[in-house]
Amino acid sequence: MSVQDNLIKASHLIDMNDIIREGNPTLRQEGLDVTLPLSDEDIILGEKMLAFLRHSQDPVMAEKLGLRGGVGIAAPQLDISKKIIACLVPKEFETEEAAEMTSDAYRLATIMYNAKIVAHSVQDAALADGEGCLSVDRDVPGYVVRHARVTVEYIDKNGDTQRLKLRGYDAMVVQHEIDHTNGIMFYDRINEANPFAIKEGMLIIE
Repeated sequence: MSVQDNLIKASHLIDMNDIIREGNPTLRQEGLDVTLPLSDEDIILGEKMLAFLRHSQDPVMAEKLGLRGGVGIAAPQLDISKKIIACLVPKEFETEEAAEMTSDAYRLATIMYNAKIVAHSVQDAALADGEGCLSVDRDVPGYVVRHARVTVEYIDKNGDTQRLKLRGYDAMVVQHEIDHTNGIMFYDRINEANPFAIKEGMLIIE
């Protein structure tokens, strides 16, 4: 039985044991484009990945399953070298005013197949607190330099091509996961000589 066959079994809930850690060669491979039309197996995997993120953000389920909280996950982190990512960003990362305008608990809840950045800002940005990763069990301090704004093109679970403009924290999350599908780890984007260097005009996202 393949890794994917095991993960998509109806009885299986993705947990930390399914996530490979740095040093595993799959994390350094460029993932394969998902073939279209989407297979049932790839659609189910995407749904399972999103379910993992929901569970990881739910205090009861996270404790029960022993999960670290996450806002994104990519198929290569599950030892599946495919361009599939899931992102789930809760409302807590935006202003109260904006949060009250919509009833949904999430401001970004998506599964993307073959996601790629088709346009981006000249301005760079980084999260003030740095980044973490479900595949990295250590703190890596420093600014992870990314684009402040991106336009992402991807295939949704219905097989339709979508374009999404993202900025701020959402843009950071999606870029982190797209990097995983290209064999790039977040710490590759930290300045080794000066991890907290701020380039002129760089946006620091609190």
